[in-house]
Amino acid sequence: MSGLFRIFVAQFLKEMKKVVVGLSGGVDSSVAAYLLKQKGYEVIGLFMKNWHDDSVTISEECPWLEDSNDALIVAEKLGIPFQTVDLSVQYKERIVDYMFKEYEMGRTPNPDVLCNREIKFDVFLKIALQLGADFVATGHYCRKGIIKNTDGSETYQLLAGADNNKDQSYFLCQLSQDQLAKTLFPIGELQKPEVRKIAAENHLITADKKDSQGLCFIGKVRLPEFLQQKLKPKKGVIVEVPKQAEQFNRLKTKFETKEEELAYTAEKPIYQVADGKVVGEHQGAHYFTKGQRKGLDVGGTKEPLFVIETDVEENIIYTGQGKNHPGLYRRTLFVTDSEIHWVRPDVALKCDEQMIVMARIRYRQALEKATLYKIDGGLYVDFEEKQSAITEGQFVAWYLNDELVGSGVIS
Repeated sequence: MSGLFRIFVAQFLKEMKKVVVGLSGGVDSSVAAYLLKQKGYEVIGLFMKNWHDDSVTISEECPWLEDSNDALIVAEKLGIPFQTVDLSVQYKERIVDYMFKEYEMGRTPNPDVLCNREIKFDVFLKIALQLGADFVATGHYCRKGIIKNTDGSETYQLLAGADNNKDQSYFLCQLSQDQLAKTLFPIGELQKPEVRKIAAENHLITADKKDSQGLCFIGKVRLPEFLQQKLKPKKGVIVEVPKQAEQFNRLKTKFETKEEELAYTAEKPIYQVADGKVVGEHQGAHYFTKGQRKGLDVGGTKEPLFVIETDVEENIIYTGQGKNHPGLYRRTLFVTDSEIHWVRPDVALKCDEQMIVMARIRYRQALEKATLYKIDGGLYVDFEEKQSAITEGQFVAWYLNDELVGSGVIS
């Protein structure tokens, strides 16, 4: 067989591959489906219905109805099969119940990261494979790289999207090699304006549709009202801690080991009511999160109050004036062994090893230089500069150049 014919056969086989696209009713997934069809893939559109539990109201609105209809119209325009899959049972068990549990413990979960790990790239992926799909595809702004190993195997890379302003690799920080192997990101090399232009040129109804601002495939959620359905209101006090409090004046500079230093810089201040003054009341410490400014309803301060700590056991919220309050900042965080995830297991640190990376603790945060230190029991992420509102339950993700190689839940 000639080289040219072999290339032709390989291309033909590629073009026959089946891809299930998660059509969300937005412009990004619409264009992802269009691009795959243009490349010759057999494309199927699936819309995920993630909520219709009347016992817990996610939102007074029903955005998924409009989104589902838009997804159907896009599928008809593209001439691809379309159906809706009901994943509401799995979503409640894996995302919503988890959210309630985390908030009850005073932690702040990230449902979008969880939705990708538990729903889109687990339950949804398995459904797609049962339909005979070779891949699933989404409208995420990220890219997939493939490293050819000497033994013939492949290692998959999760790369940042070409559009720095829209890069969504953080939301996929919990994906595994098995999940990446079956995933395509068709718009990862594009800028957002290019995506909208493609949609407009092909008369897709979603071309000018605003980006979703809520939980994945659900829509906007009014968090306090949502949480109050399971976490009952409980009146407590709001305490303002001054910037000069003794907790912020620790000056220890000598350490026997690096691990001792890291444990020190990762340590959270411990507050008591006597450390400040009572300035207001709240309806439940579990409704609030670090760094939060809105919802405190306390006036008369020179600078806005920010939540610097919540104590759900004593039901107390500790606050400080101004976004530069020292209570908001820490340099180091810790991830326990059970919460460490390596997208690239081949570069995972062994005990006593370290790695210089770029890292972020929330979506859209600029990447910051940090050093990972693996110890027995977990991993320290030590930033070069102090970070604002390091929040338990959120995800920290670390990168080598533009590749996201690992992540973990902040303890």
